[in-house]
Amino acid sequence: MSLDGIRIGFCMTGSFCTFEKAFAAAERLVQQGAKLVPIMSFNAASISTRFGTAEENIKRLETIAGRKVIRTIEEAEPIGPKKMCDIMVVAPCTSNTAAKLALGLTDTPATMAVKSHLRNARPVVIAISTNDALAGCAKNIGYLQNLRNYYFVPYAQDNCEKKPNSIVAEFELIPETIQSALEGIQLQPIIRVK
Repeated sequence: MSLDGIRIGFCMTGSFCTFEKAFAAAERLVQQGAKLVPIMSFNAASISTRFGTAEENIKRLETIAGRKVIRTIEEAEPIGPKKMCDIMVVAPCTSNTAAKLALGLTDTPATMAVKSHLRNARPVVIAISTNDALAGCAKNIGYLQNLRNYYFVPYAQDNCEKKPNSIVAEFELIPETIQSALEGIQLQPIIRVK
């Protein structure tokens, strides 16, 4: 699979437990020839956790992309007017970010990046990662899945016994989802069984 020359906005939001998967996906995209425009939500760029410090996470994404991470709303706003991306990926996408996208709120660099990108009717790929996907966030996921230009990385329950409402995207399918989305097709099946 080749993504040679495809400009991908790569937004990371605060599902820190899936950052390692997101970094691995970003590396694969670069290996396949994509040019990444790295973006982080305020939380992704400022909170240190057991999964890495904020500084380490920013540096890692910048190293992968070969450019500075967009970390402010002001820096994200020109993405659409300047047509900086062919496709936007939100990986991981938290329930908080999904809710904001469903409601059209643009109060973080990630949501501004998506809003700005959508003005050009270009595709957005969502790699959902949330503990309440089958509860409070279900309506927002369903809403986004019915909107034009939104495509979901196939997902599965990550631990149905201990976290029955939790869903995590299959990050290794991000490149395939991007290829399908660029053709206007949702990669199927969306719901996978582990």
